[in-house]
Amino acid sequence: MTDHTKKISGLAVGCAFAAALGMAASSQSATAADGVEKCYGVAKAGENDCAAGKGTSCAGTSKINYQGNAWKLVPKGTCETMELPDARKGSLEAVDRDLPPA
Repeated sequence: MTDHTKKISGLAVGCAFAAALGMAASSQSATAADGVEKCYGVAKAGENDCAAGKGTSCAGTSKINYQGNAWKLVPKGTCETMELPDARKGSLEAVDRDLPPA
């Protein structure tokens, strides 16, 4: 690989990374403006909106009902008061429960 090719490849990776960061920032501001919030541990298996950690990669990839590291968008202010089976509670941050096996 020539130095010129390395520079172009590095520039392409940098641009892709910057674009991804921009998309994440616009997604967060749109969420706040729409009156919804990310709520962890409330989605049924395969119905999460995105991921928080191991076992999920993005929308629809949760493996377990109410998986603690997968989130779903819910109306703002309802996350922690949702009625869920077995006395589970939604959380505004990822929780260490109902996680897929390591």
